[in-house]
Amino acid sequence: MDTKYLEIIKAPVITEKGSTLAQEEGKYLFKVDPKATKSEIKDAVEKIFKVKVERITTINVKPKKRRVGRYAGMTNKYKKAIVKLAEGQTIDLG
Repeated sequence: MDTKYLEIIKAPVITEKGSTLAQEEGKYLFKVDPKATKSEIKDAVEKIFKVKVERITTINVKPKKRRVGRYAGMTNKYKKAIVKLAEGQTIDLG
């Protein structure tokens, strides 16, 4: 496996809503490189997980204000990809 694919897909986004999407609709959420295109994300997911990707939707997540005690700051911005797999295919993230 090529290391450039691992640089595109940063990490899975595991949330309650995301796990519901995976079970019901075959969609998976990933944090991806902000400069990655949909075709690059599709190639990376297909090569890393050996599945067939039907569709990619991307979202730029904006930073949010966070506060810890008297220290205020912002969370990091990132790009999120929603990956729809072909019928009957799954990815084991656990």
